[in-house]
Order: sequence, then C-alpha cells, then structure tokens
Amino acid sequence: MKEKQNEWVSIADLMAGTLAVVMLLLVVAILQNQFAAFRHKEEANKGEAAQRRRVEAMLADIRQSFANQGADGLVSFDMLAGKVTLKDNVFARGSACVTAQARAAFESVEPEISRYLAETGGGQIYVEGYTDSVPVENPVTDFARFCTVYDDNYTLSAARAREARRLLIGHMSEEVARRVVVAGFGDSHPLPGIDPADAKNRRVEVRFAQ
Repeated sequence: MKEKQNEWVSIADLMAGTLAVVMLLLVVAILQNQFAAFRHKEEANKGEAAQRRRVEAMLADIRQSFANQGADGLVSFDMLAGKVTLKDNVFARGSACVTAQARAAFESVEPEISRYLAETGGGQIYVEGYTDSVPVENPVTDFARFCTVYDDNYTLSAARAREARRLLIGHMSEEVARRVVVAGFGDSHPLPGIDPADAKNRRVEVRFAQ
C-alpha cells in the first residue's frame, strides 16, 4: 500500500507541475498582450500628437496669410480643436455667395490645404454650415443672385458649406477633393452660452481630422 501511495503522489506532483507551467504560459501571454496594447496606444498617441502639430502649424500659416491681407476679421481659429470658423461676413447677407475679399484670402491658402491632404493620406476636412434660429420668411429662388435657392435654415447652411468647400478644394484633383466633406446643420447647434437667435451662430466651421 505504501508503494501505491507513492505512485499517486508522483502523479499529483506531475499534474501540479503541468498546471504551474500552463499558468506561467498564460501569465506570459497576458503580459505580452498588455505590452502590445500599450505599444499600440503609445504609437497612436505619438501619431495624434504629430497630427496636432501639423494642423497647428498649418493653421498658424493660414492665420498669418489672412492677417497679411487684412482679412483676419473673416475667420477665427481654434488651434487645439484644429478648426477654422468662417464668420457670417464671409458671405453676402442672406446669401451663399462668397465675398470677393474672402475668395481672394482663401485662394491664397489653397496650397497649404492641398499640402495637408497630401501629407495625411487618411486626413479629411469637414465643412459644416450653421445658422441662427431666425426662420426664413420668404423662399429665395434667384440662384444667380444668391448662389443657391432655399426656404429654410438647413438648406442655407448646407449651401454656404458647399460654397466654402469650393473655396477650399480650388484646383485639387477629384480624388483628393472627395476627402473634403460637407454638412448643413441649420440652427440645431447654436454656440454655447449664446442666444440661438444671435447672428453669431451664422457660421461655417472647417475641421481638419486625421
């Protein structure tokens, strides 16, 4: 009986050893996965930081170009958000037509925008139109005069975003221009802390994204 007990003890030791090895391999696998996830996150953070620096540098150049032309009152810049806001005076009153001053200013920075899209293979530009909450009283049907037809704020905001996009893409190829996307939000996104009816809500925001 003593020899039989020793035999079972040996089997138990073997199973315990095998279990220990399995547990060790499992721990190693978990640590490897965690390390890989950490490295992936680290690389992603580095990429995002580089992207932010690229956008900030581009926006600084665009801001300087506008200032040199005396057109800095047409736009505002949010470097951290990677965003340029086209103010209401970029467009003729109640219209989607871009003023001559704004057109000249944007034509001068087209190379900067083209370079951004070329250097960021997956980069996109979102052009988003917004209005105040004052309703459109009378439908606008004279396209030649207003560069659009509209009967509500959503249509007007989309038309203004469309015309802003045309400024941005300039002479870009069709393939590159597809990465410049338009949306019209009407009066659904007023600026924080501002009366929805305030004219400051009439704007087009241009966001640069990776």
